Amino acid sequence: MSPVVGVVFRPQSPSEELRAVVEHAESAGLAELWLWEDCFLEGGLTTAAAALAWSTRLRVGIGLLPVPLRNPALAAMEIATLARLFPGRLTVALGHGVQDWMVQVGAAAASPMTLLREHTEAVRSLLAGETVTVSGRYVNLDAVALDWPPEVPPTLLIGARGPRTVALAGEVSDGVLLDSVVDPDVVRRARDVVGPDRRVVVYTERADTAELGAWVAELGDAGADSVVLQATEATPDPRPLIDALS
Repeated sequence: MSPVVGVVFRPQSPSEELRAVVEHAESAGLAELWLWEDCFLEGGLTTAAAALAWSTRLRVGIGLLPVPLRNPALAAMEIATLARLFPGRLTVALGHGVQDWMVQVGAAAASPMTLLREHTEAVRSLLAGETVTVSGRYVNLDAVALDWPPEVPPTLLIGARGPRTVALAGEVSDGVLLDSVVDPDVVRRARDVVGPDRRVVVYTERADTAELGAWVAELGDAGADSVVLQATEATPDPRPLIDALS
């Protein structure tokens, strides 16, 4: 089965360019547009809200939201709002964040794995409409429940590079987002770890538009459910990739 194909709107592009990219992707019939959050560029949730509002069918992914920056109750509130406003069109990946940046903003955790596990479990339970009481190393909630959980929770992934985080994704989320993939074997190993019932989404950077179809197919054969093409930081505009896919 062929993977779903998307592109990334990199935060190195100014936010005022987002609408033109969204409209270009929508008119081209692209399946997915992905956004990501880096310190100190655009916010992932705000850009996702705009992208969803400017489109009617495009599925929008946020990959990823660094968990040290947000209380899980707040993260769940924001994600639930988008999921209710745009049902069936949102995917969210949570992740460690770049540790140097987390130190820079005073949000670093001594155990990033523990934080990611606790945060993901709490957000997932809140989005499912559960009342959550937890006293963890980093996450502490006392009878917290969303008044407006989504009728169908959005797909919640974990962004991962190392094997421990990939394994965590298979354990506590709906799947894994793999970043900067250049080797299909990375996808195969991740698929083996998370199992057949979890999603595998792959970010792969492209400096040109040659042989896109063959590369997407190869990653799909390796186990990717979605292949998300990303232009380079030097030339971040994804519209040439969209045109090549059309």
